[in-house]
Amino acid sequence: MKRRAALAAAMSIVGASRGFAQPAPKLPRLAIVSPSEPISLMVEDSSNPYYRVLFESLRRRGWIEGKTFAVERYGQEHVGGSQPALFETVLRSKPDVVYAIAGAAFLKAAATAVPVVALSGDPIAMGLIQNLARPGGNITGMSVDVGPLLHGKRIELLRETFPAVSELIYVNLRTSWDAFMGAAMRAAAEQTGVRLLPKLIDAPASEEDYRRAIVEGARAGGNAIMIGDSPMALRYRAAIVAAVAEAKLPAMYTFPESVGAGGLMAYSFDLKELNRRAAENIDAILRGTHPGDIPYYQATTFGLSINLATAKAQGIAFPPAILGRADQVIE
Repeated sequence: MKRRAALAAAMSIVGASRGFAQPAPKLPRLAIVSPSEPISLMVEDSSNPYYRVLFESLRRRGWIEGKTFAVERYGQEHVGGSQPALFETVLRSKPDVVYAIAGAAFLKAAATAVPVVALSGDPIAMGLIQNLARPGGNITGMSVDVGPLLHGKRIELLRETFPAVSELIYVNLRTSWDAFMGAAMRAAAEQTGVRLLPKLIDAPASEEDYRRAIVEGARAGGNAIMIGDSPMALRYRAAIVAAVAEAKLPAMYTFPESVGAGGLMAYSFDLKELNRRAAENIDAILRGTHPGDIPYYQATTFGLSINLATAKAQGIAFPPAILGRADQVIE
């Protein structure tokens, strides 16, 4: 035993003298999953401002990609027509935390112990958690949906601008509609007295899918339109705005960027704020906090954006009350 110990010590000394590198410490891993977006956007210098905010916030907390943590990206390229298969692939890699931008329901169904930070709709309605203050399981995150009140507010703002709204086309992903959005939108439509015309798109969607849904809704008698809050709607905003303009419909969007692209109006949650919250949650989990102990944050900050040039082109005059409430006005 003494000879063996001495030999091991000698080999250690020789290895050190020859500069043999010791194995690098294993970095904690963050998996970012967004089935509707290309992985090229999921970087610190992204053209998408929300990813920039996410990585900047992580950096301020000491998380620097390649130095203090590793990032795995799963996007549109990995879907292959099956979102459940994508999430199974993610979970098999056993990252230290998953940031799920859509698709959290698939992770819940997998009954995994992998910690998840989700950007989602109503997490209780979706069955992700039982309690906002103490989620209790392996999922926490941020909700962009406060239920029928939010959708009702959007309909009311659209109707205040365009009182003739009676047949509202609603365009969104089928997965969102089936999971939680359908019930909330039906309730909002009933409360505001409009007839809802859902036009649902299967993921992964294309610009043509959105264009077709808008055209079909207009042919079905819709006289106004609301575009749901899928990341795809943000990515394809220019094509969607063009299709809506071609259909000559007043429209309510869920991202201010759509108004910047020529859309009429948007009542939006603050995605920068939500990604800062995501960074806080990711940081806490990587430092040992259980996701079930992190409150599920519900968006409380919303902003109204309007485009005066688009309104003029459509022969619409924004009422003074709308102009007075607008947080962003594009001339």
